[in-house]
Amino acid sequence: MLVRRLKSFLNNRLTIKHAKQIHAQILISSLNHLQPLLVHQFLLSTNNYSTSVFLYVQQILYHLQKPDAFSWGCTVRFLSQHGQFEEAFSLYVKMQKLGLSPTTHAMSSALRACARTESKMDGISIHAQVHRYGVCNCVFVQTALVDLYTKLVDMDAAKRVFDEMPEKNVVSWNSILSGYLKAGNLGEAQRVFDEIPKKDVISWNAILSGYAKMGNMDQMLSFFQQMPEKNLASWNTMISGYVKRGEIESARRFFDMMHQRNNVTWITMISGYSKCGDVESARELFDKMREKDHLAFNAMISCYVQNSQPKEALKLFDEVLKASVSIQPDGLTLASVISACSQLGESRFGSWIVSYINKLGIQMDDHIATALIDLYSKCGNIDKAYNLFHGLRKKDVVAYSAMISGCAINGKAVDAITLFQNMVDAQIQPNLATFTGLLTAYDHAGLVEEGYQCFNSMKDNGVVPSTDHYAIMVDLLGRAGRLEDAYELIKSMPMKPHTGVWGALLLACSLHNNVEFGEIAAQHCFELEPSTAGYYSLLANIYASVGRWHDARRLRKNMERKKLAKIPGCSWTEST
Repeated sequence: MLVRRLKSFLNNRLTIKHAKQIHAQILISSLNHLQPLLVHQFLLSTNNYSTSVFLYVQQILYHLQKPDAFSWGCTVRFLSQHGQFEEAFSLYVKMQKLGLSPTTHAMSSALRACARTESKMDGISIHAQVHRYGVCNCVFVQTALVDLYTKLVDMDAAKRVFDEMPEKNVVSWNSILSGYLKAGNLGEAQRVFDEIPKKDVISWNAILSGYAKMGNMDQMLSFFQQMPEKNLASWNTMISGYVKRGEIESARRFFDMMHQRNNVTWITMISGYSKCGDVESARELFDKMREKDHLAFNAMISCYVQNSQPKEALKLFDEVLKASVSIQPDGLTLASVISACSQLGESRFGSWIVSYINKLGIQMDDHIATALIDLYSKCGNIDKAYNLFHGLRKKDVVAYSAMISGCAINGKAVDAITLFQNMVDAQIQPNLATFTGLLTAYDHAGLVEEGYQCFNSMKDNGVVPSTDHYAIMVDLLGRAGRLEDAYELIKSMPMKPHTGVWGALLLACSLHNNVEFGEIAAQHCFELEPSTAGYYSLLANIYASVGRWHDARRLRKNMERKKLAKIPGCSWTEST
């Protein structure tokens, strides 16, 4: 009678409270054979992973009088399905130490965990067990093996397993298709796609994303129009493809055609507008979102930071912190906020954010640490920046670039150059920001020839100099008195020089009292920014330095007549 009652309870959804009550009855009544059913039903009833759920189930497993492969296998599968990949594989190993033969579900779940963590040796060891336990014909295990090797981008091994499969389902086909796409082999991916006997929407979405990644928008659109069934992911793939190509109007057209949207749709469009500098349109979409999660706030805060509107970024972050908004910031939120503080020169926020991270228990990952390196560097605390840099688990191009720039602006040119050499030795490809920092170091140290060599090496590293890089070079040459070389460099620019470039030449001319190039530079500055008084003052000073008092007075009267305002000095540490 009791067994029948407990079994009926075990057919219903269970909370952790109900599970513990039933578990107590099972233990009191010595009905231990029902414990595997309890584990299975409890995990089926649990939608989200939590530490308390895992610890409770683990406690049951460790205290089973007769450990069984079914209970352990269910738990491995639950952990793998909920992204707890390291715990899933660890439990898979422990069940075998108990002498339990893994179920096919446990095996395929452990393979999935290895694929997501890219644990090659662990995955290969399970592959050996597939033969040992004689489950080579199980489509779920074989598909998991294909998925493992595609995630490892070992397409030879993936194809070997795939070709040996006696039975293939659409998931198997999609796994090999995704593998070729990840490896960048669009030709093989197209061949596999054509051979899939019964394609599902995931197959179509995969090939769409492949053409989007290659930038072949016409082919992507053609496949989209042929799709027998479309889901939200199909539309989002189209929008994402256009955003990556910078075709924001085409992306918006698809966005407007959608009858239903999810947060991925909105966030992709916000990121697209951010990329092309249209902050107003990004904010308009953000405000229209009915339900904003932390990813939406992250996208909008990042948009402000990327477009040099740090005060707006901090205002939005303040909204996140309000009790009325049930959003918890994550590492990416804080990294963006720290970047906003860097733009403002607000070092005091660095300490606050570190204590906030500790309070919330957020892990100080490399993204946050790199943002703090940039903040401390710009605020002159280079020692703190160095300590963080040396503590990074993985030093990438962003971290190196931040540290190089930090050394450059703090007058440590030799350190910046050494860091760059370390970066090259580590086979990390420099980017635009890296060269900005390095050229700044050469500029501050007055190392003209070394700066020229660095500037010329940019193209060898696959980096095209931007207008800002030209401006630094003009400043370097100009300060060294090589005004003609600086002017010739400006004339050779493939893009139109901005005021930063002409302003650098004008400033150099004022240092060396050169009227000829000073007049040329000033004229361009007047055209580009006619209301800025600083350029008129610099040229007036140049005239005065060579005794051309009449021209100097004429310019100053001009300034008074036009009521040009000087750019006021300001402190970024004022309250935001």
